[in-house]
Amino acid sequence: MDSTTVEHRLAAEGADFLLLAGVNDSHLQELAKLSGCRVILRGDDLILSGDVGDVERALPVAENMIQQARIGQPFEADEIRRGFAASTQRPRGARPAVRNGVAAVEEQVLFAGLKKLIGSKSEGQREYLDAIVSNDIVISIGPAGTGKTYLAVAAAVDALRKNRVKRIILARPAVEAGENLGFLPGDLQEKVDPYLRPLYDALEDIMPSDWVKRALEARTIEVSPLAYMRGRTLADAFVILDEAQNATSAQMKMFLTRLGLNSRVVITGDKTQIDLPRPDDSGLLQVERILPGIDGIEFVYLTEVDVVRHRLVKDIIRAYATADGAPRET
Repeated sequence: MDSTTVEHRLAAEGADFLLLAGVNDSHLQELAKLSGCRVILRGDDLILSGDVGDVERALPVAENMIQQARIGQPFEADEIRRGFAASTQRPRGARPAVRNGVAAVEEQVLFAGLKKLIGSKSEGQREYLDAIVSNDIVISIGPAGTGKTYLAVAAAVDALRKNRVKRIILARPAVEAGENLGFLPGDLQEKVDPYLRPLYDALEDIMPSDWVKRALEARTIEVSPLAYMRGRTLADAFVILDEAQNATSAQMKMFLTRLGLNSRVVITGDKTQIDLPRPDDSGLLQVERILPGIDGIEFVYLTEVDVVRHRLVKDIIRAYATADGAPRET
C-alpha cells in the first residue's frame, strides 16, 4: 500500500455477516462503487482501503451497516445509497457525534414493531424520531415518501405497547385529492374509510392484522376523520394528524386545542400537495408561521434526501419542483 492510500478496519463482531455483506456481497460492492474505495469483509473486520477522502466518505455508511447487521435489521442497496448521499453532504471532516466511543448513528431511536424492528433510514428521519421522543407536539413537513406518517404510527404503537399512553388516535381531513368522487355507497364509516386507508396500511405493516382488528374494536386504536375531533379532550393518547396541509386554519386550531394531559401529538403534511379550494387556507401553512419558538413544539423538515420509497420518487419530486419553478426545501 503506497503513501496515498490508507486502510481502516471496523470491528464487525456480533453482526449478521449475510445481512452485512448482502447476497453475493452486493452490499459491499455497492459501498465500494459509491465511495471508490476497496471494501472487504475479512474475519470479524470490515476493511476499507483506498484514497483518504474515499475512505472518509465510506466510513459512516459502513459503521451504520455494521450496526444494522448487529441488531438483525435487513437493509437494501437503496439505503446504502441514501446513507452515502447524506454523508457526502456533511462538511468536510465532519463525523457523526461520538458518545462513549460509539457513533451517534448507533444510538438512533428504534421501535420494536410487532412484525419488525423499525428505525430511521436517513439523518432527517433520525432527527424526526428524536423530536417525537423529546417533544409533546411535533410538526413534520416534507414531500411524499419520506416516512412522515409511517414513523409516526410506529412511534405511537411503541408508546402504546410500553403503556406510555392508553390509546392511539389517527386523524385525517376527508378532502378529495383533485377528484370529485360523488356519492359513495355504504354507511358513514364506509364512506370515510377510503380517505383513511393509508393509516390502516401503516398499522397493518407494523402490527398483525388480527391485532389491529381487536385494537380497533376495543377503541384502543381509533382512525377518524378530522371533523370528528371537535368537542373532545384527548388525554393519555398518542394523536397523529396526517395530511395536515388539507386541514383548514379553523380545523387546525380545533385539533391542537384538543390536547389533554399525558398526550403527544404528531402532525404531518406536504405543502406541495394542498387540495383545498384556496391553498392559502391551509392550517399547516398557518402553524408554520405562528407556532415556531414555543417550548415543547418542534418543527422537522424532511427533504427529497429522506425519500425511502422507490429511487425514482426522489427524481420525480425534483422534476416537479423544477417544472413548477418552486425552490426546493433544504
